[in-house]
Amino acid sequence: MDAAPPSGRIDIISDAICPWCYIGKRQLERALPILAAEGLTFTVVWHPFQLNPDMPPEGVDRAAYRMHKFGSEERTRQIDARIAEAGAPLGIEFRHDLMRRTPNTVAAHRVIWLAGREGVQDAVVEALFRAYFCQGHDIGDPATLAQIADAAGLPAARVTAMLDSDEGRETVLAEDLMARRGGIDGVPSFIMANHILFSGAVPADAMAETFARAHRILARQAA
Repeated sequence: MDAAPPSGRIDIISDAICPWCYIGKRQLERALPILAAEGLTFTVVWHPFQLNPDMPPEGVDRAAYRMHKFGSEERTRQIDARIAEAGAPLGIEFRHDLMRRTPNTVAAHRVIWLAGREGVQDAVVEALFRAYFCQGHDIGDPATLAQIADAAGLPAARVTAMLDSDEGRETVLAEDLMARRGGIDGVPSFIMANHILFSGAVPADAMAETFARAHRILARQAA
């Protein structure tokens, strides 16, 4: 018997170097089974946002960049500790001690875009988050991106060929710009049927409640 079609689609605007986006992904993974128990299933699509749109293509030293951004080493340690505390109950071990570079994320977003076209987007998004936050890899480096994607089911040769061209670049940059013009200034942002429902890594039960309510409202409007 064929599976029933999804009840709808959840669009997520995120950046590959946003720790709250990784935490939000984990919360979503807990919310989806709650929704499924109510008979609601959703496809999930990831979209680009650059937290640092002016980042040089080669990225920068992470410690120096964050010192400039947050003002002190003590402040950066406090932020990292809060992120680690939020991630631990969800099974994420943030290894800020391994992270040396803050990358430009356009290339990573292009890989995510390609993964969406090839049907392996969730696996690639997960692999990129894990590589950056848990293993300290430079996800702005094309060779590193190809290796990460390959292990997640997106062939390295295909990724390398894309990154050696302009494929996907205009699409990614246009989506990033569209998000900004749409008023999004923080990620993750969760969208259903072009309506921004909320931003931030909210708890799974609150996510599920919001998605279910939005689905009911949209269904009534379509009736």
